[in-house]
Amino acid sequence: MSSPFQVHTTVLPGHRIEIAAPQLPEGQEVTVLVLTSSGPPKRRLSDVLAGYPGGQMFRNAEEVDAYLRTERDAWDN
Repeated sequence: MSSPFQVHTTVLPGHRIEIAAPQLPEGQEVTVLVLTSSGPPKRRLSDVLAGYPGGQMFRNAEEVDAYLRTERDAWDN
């Protein structure tokens, strides 16, 4: 087995990746491991919650506190 090597490239139109490796003989089978240099773009929590069915249940921290208070009171009864 030959030594691994690293090649940097850019994703092309059509979501294609092309690499050139002159050190590899034509016809040789290889395994390609793809690692992205960054993760998916970060989204605001409010945008994520808005994507769920029903949207965002609470508009602010006070509404959350009131909901939790009501739930805790129900446990005691």
